[in-house]
Amino acid sequence: MIDVDEAAFAREVLEASQSMPVLVDFWAPWCAPCRTLGPLLERLEIQYAGRFKLVKVDSDANGALAARYQVRSIPYVVAFSGGAVADSFVGALPERQLREFIERVAPAPAERMRRDGLALVAAGQTDAGAALLRAALAQDAELAGTRLDLAELLLDQMPPVDAAKTAEVAALLEAAGPADRADSRAAAMQTRLASLRDSATLAAAAVLRDRIAAEPRDLAARFDLARRCIAERDFGGALEQLTEIVARDRKADGDAARRLMLSVFDLAADDAPLVSSYRRRLSALINR
Repeated sequence: MIDVDEAAFAREVLEASQSMPVLVDFWAPWCAPCRTLGPLLERLEIQYAGRFKLVKVDSDANGALAARYQVRSIPYVVAFSGGAVADSFVGALPERQLREFIERVAPAPAERMRRDGLALVAAGQTDAGAALLRAALAQDAELAGTRLDLAELLLDQMPPVDAAKTAEVAALLEAAGPADRADSRAAAMQTRLASLRDSATLAAAAVLRDRIAAEPRDLAARFDLARRCIAERDFGGALEQLTEIVARDRKADGDAARRLMLSVFDLAADDAPLVSSYRRRLSALINR
């Protein structure tokens, strides 16, 4: 912890936040809540061992800084990252909430790698993003969500089916911890993985459609076509075939079509109108 005035603010806060998050505690000697929050922040700075830098600014003695950052009530804590304000809060938070704030603005190295990896993936740099996700797991094998992030990225790169990628996805899902297994993405990805593996032995989509056109009651062909659609991320096509199976024979193959539909709902969660439409259709079929 260091005390900073306006003359040193640019160096100790803005420049320093280029290399690590900086928390600025605006306080004043007369402020009773400040006397509660300040020592707690100092203790946590030590406990977090270099994850963030703590700076204290006397808002009374540094009115220009207080005005610049719109300090209207104290204590007021502002987190800086990359030379800019990242987050802030007012008041003397209890320790649990304060730790949550710190975890958000000053993540552990593995979590930083995960976030950077996801940012690269979003920017289209999938190989670099995958490398960072693997590095994050190497540093913290229990980092919640990271295995699923990497598995999802690898699945999104198929088809065509890649044996090495499917093996890696299977290993990632197998090693998933309790938090990841509770994530709806895990079951959905198991479904995608199974469909990708099955697609290597399934008939071509055109062949399956010809079979269905010749015999609409060919439920096995519809189920195979649904699995191929899942492998190709055509979730609407899969749901259409599965809905038709439920409509024709609800209990076919041990209710497999309805159960697979539930997994597809998780896979297609980003397409809310599609999921909502087929949920209504499924409900109507089951309750007719």
